[in-house]
Amino acid sequence: MLTPLKNDRLLRALRREPVDTTPVWVMRQAGRYLPEYRATRAKAGSFMALAQNPELACEVTLQPLRRFELDAAILFSDILTIPDAMGLGLSFAQGEGPQFARPVRTRADVDKLGVPDMETELRYVMDAVRVIRRELDGSVPLIGFSGSPWTLACYMVEGEGSRDFATAKAMCWNEPAVAHKLLDTLARSVAAYLSAQAAAGAQVLMVFDTWGGMLSPAAYREFSLRYMAQVVDALKADPRARDLPVILFSKGANTHLQAMADTGCAALGVDWTIDLGDARQTVNGKVALQGNLDPAVLRASPEVIRREVRNVLDSYGNHPGHVFNLGHGVTPEVDPEHVKVLVDEVHAYGRVLRGG
Repeated sequence: MLTPLKNDRLLRALRREPVDTTPVWVMRQAGRYLPEYRATRAKAGSFMALAQNPELACEVTLQPLRRFELDAAILFSDILTIPDAMGLGLSFAQGEGPQFARPVRTRADVDKLGVPDMETELRYVMDAVRVIRRELDGSVPLIGFSGSPWTLACYMVEGEGSRDFATAKAMCWNEPAVAHKLLDTLARSVAAYLSAQAAAGAQVLMVFDTWGGMLSPAAYREFSLRYMAQVVDALKADPRARDLPVILFSKGANTHLQAMADTGCAALGVDWTIDLGDARQTVNGKVALQGNLDPAVLRASPEVIRREVRNVLDSYGNHPGHVFNLGHGVTPEVDPEHVKVLVDEVHAYGRVLRGG
């Protein structure tokens, strides 16, 4: 029997309900900036060995919560678990990022792909969710996540990371039917993956569309937003996931916030290149917003961090529906004490904004 939730600030904010102070978690809060994470990764032997070991994945998920008064845990995993389960031969070269031994380049390659079985090929992820949820013991909610269909397709077609993912874009222009078939398979896979995480114990679901912002407006709507909307629709139709809030984060796509809000998601992640008050006016209270401090601020002095945190909170104002976060992930060189300064200031100033 799972323990009832003790801290529900995040869930209340995602429902745009009043909270005593602004909830905060940070993208990549379990990562290389923490010495204990680096020690656990060294113990595992590799990134994939760490991600595929439910007990170690649980350990690194919980590490930041022992240091900081965060309002959520996020599953430690990787966005490329789905294409890995599709048999593309994922590996992580030292200092070079992800690589696929068998990239997806042709119609025949796409025709071979199917939705993975979540309790066989991806059981290690579901086991990690179950272990983490048990070990959290109701302290804070657990966020499950996936990469977006477009972002997964970028890596699968390119075969590795890229500055512009030109090969993936070329598939969209030269063989749009093939690209759409790939993206549909990925949308169905992402929805099944997130529903399985919900069944295993995740309480919030998030979709990371890391590379959506590199598309032109028309291409974004056709190849990225369309398939995130398909994922949201599928989650709302699935009894395992339909009651869970869904957060969509599309980096660099601030001109599409209104269209993203129309998908039926609960919240939008916002990067640091837009004023949060402007974003709030754009979505007009339809969804909660998550963000949006520039991650580089964490390399500044504690005084600057506190000032910039207050600026973000002031830009949103004393309105319901704000989850404080970075505009992207914590970078490895950040001093953990600076993350503590951020978290503590969010809570302290959030109370001031509410007259506390």
